[in-house]
Amino acid sequence: MKYAKNILETIGNTPLVQLNSVTKEVDALVLAKVETFNPGNSIKDRMALKMIEDAEADGRLQPGGTIIEGTSGNTGMGLALAAIVKGYKCIFVISDKQSKEKMDILRAVGAEVIVCPTNVEPEDPRSYYSVSKRLGAETPNSWYVNQYDNPSNALTHYEQTGPEIWEQTDGKITHLVVGVGTGGTISGTAKYLKEQNPNIKIWGIDTYGSVFKKYHETGIFDENEVYPYITEGIGEDILPKNVDFSLIDGFTKVTDKDAAVYTRKIAKEEGIFVGNSAGSAIKGLLQLKENFTKEDVVVVVFHDHGSRYVGKMFNDDWMRDRGFLEEDIKTAAGLIKNHDNTPLVAAQTEELVSHAIERMKEYKISQIPVKDIHGFVGSINESVLLHNFIADKNIADKPIKDIMGKPYPIVKITAKLEDISKLITKENDAVLVDLENGNHQIITKYDIISAM
Repeated sequence: MKYAKNILETIGNTPLVQLNSVTKEVDALVLAKVETFNPGNSIKDRMALKMIEDAEADGRLQPGGTIIEGTSGNTGMGLALAAIVKGYKCIFVISDKQSKEKMDILRAVGAEVIVCPTNVEPEDPRSYYSVSKRLGAETPNSWYVNQYDNPSNALTHYEQTGPEIWEQTDGKITHLVVGVGTGGTISGTAKYLKEQNPNIKIWGIDTYGSVFKKYHETGIFDENEVYPYITEGIGEDILPKNVDFSLIDGFTKVTDKDAAVYTRKIAKEEGIFVGNSAGSAIKGLLQLKENFTKEDVVVVVFHDHGSRYVGKMFNDDWMRDRGFLEEDIKTAAGLIKNHDNTPLVAAQTEELVSHAIERMKEYKISQIPVKDIHGFVGSINESVLLHNFIADKNIADKPIKDIMGKPYPIVKITAKLEDISKLITKENDAVLVDLENGNHQIITKYDIISAM
């Protein structure tokens, strides 16, 4: 009989799959290392088990202990599976930008999950780096994993992922393309492959808001490069010890939008349901296509599974809200699609300015059309309110008609995008759309920008 003694014995030996559609612009054989075949559906299963086994061997992790780690979700899943088999507890600290699916999955396998804010400095006591370190110090009989600096992370890929790719390509691999987060995957795999053939090129995929690319090119840690981003699983605002820049030949950066769009393309065009970093990797590979020839064998790593992102990249509303959905918007009908079922928020000429202010606060809007019994006769926006408040602190108790500006232009629902755009000026920040049923909807600067 052939069977695994436990789920951990199924980790590794994931397949290489040829990509045919999303990489048709590339003159090379492109093969995806599909790591979703691991039991926890990500490449992190490999290093999670290795880090635990090494910590057990040297006494850092004791029987019945608690495993503590800051994770974007996938490492936590790998650690949790190993903890179940080996009898440990888990506490995982995750940033609030990670998908709800990742948090729910970690709880489903028995882990305690603590959510921390994303938009804080790494040294901030609220950051998931700081919270996980503090819990590691405070919790009795615990082990803080620290995947970013834990050498077992990169060693895993030196011992497993690199040899697998070398064997599966019969030593013909010429390029490796990998999204870089903790750095373990790219560094460990690259070290093994370059030992076999120093001419193999290693490309790291970075995201805007991360420090890797500029640091690799200049040796400068530029804090101006650090800002919030949506892409999950790659990029950092720190320099993990597991990133060995000497093994990486170059980086390319991929936008949040491109990462999300190409994540969906992989599913629709290749039938491979993978996560956000895979989309980044494919778009990055396309950006690097001038580096490849017909004789080359390019391996790109697909880190995790699409099920982690069902509420994000695979959700049309989520994509549309961020302007990521590739819709060909040409008319007013397309511009108001996101809010055409929401009643227009308006004000009456005889209402007080305070009423308009409260309405703007309630609906989180910046401008309101103003009506009387005859129709739309004016408008009011944040700039008008601020200008009048500076001149008269009692403005809130005056009727709106005393400070309102000109009414917004009204267009038909078939009006073209370019014509609507011309109506948005410094003096006019919105356009009303006649829905031809007695109702109207509003188009703002934000709607125009989102359609770009």
